[in-house]
Amino acid sequence: MNKIITIILFIFIAGLLAINFSTNAEQPTDSGIVESTGLTKEEWKKKLSKIEYHVLWEKGTERPFTGDLLKNKKKGVYVSAGCKEPVFHSDHKFDSRTGWPSFWKPISEGAIKLVPDNTFGMTRWEIVSSKCGEHLGHLFNDGPEPTGLRYCISSVSLDFIEEKE
Repeated sequence: MNKIITIILFIFIAGLLAINFSTNAEQPTDSGIVESTGLTKEEWKKKLSKIEYHVLWEKGTERPFTGDLLKNKKKGVYVSAGCKEPVFHSDHKFDSRTGWPSFWKPISEGAIKLVPDNTFGMTRWEIVSSKCGEHLGHLFNDGPEPTGLRYCISSVSLDFIEEKE
């Protein structure tokens, strides 16, 4: 009986690991070019900091409460760090107390795409920029009114452009 339980546990853990290492983001082609951007993996590595590259193109996440934009209260537009595509506005930002900048809606309907993310044995929605497919964060349904949504975003995946008065 113990052997059967051990085998079942092994298969379950192996399945979780396989799911964890699967990927949904746009990956470089055989030529090394991320098709939506025209840049190679190496060109992106030169253009971005190590952590920006890791978050945007390897679907990483910065540690909570460490991002430069977490406590930003200025009025303006948040753009994706790589392609500089406008994705969120400060009017839609709120303090979710999660350690990452959070928004209750994107700047426009077409600014982002939601991609199913099946890592860690669960289904979540990955948020990517529409223009380049950069990984920005994840969507959760525990946000404030009027949408009830929380777009949880890594600070390093964004740049901020302050509005002129």
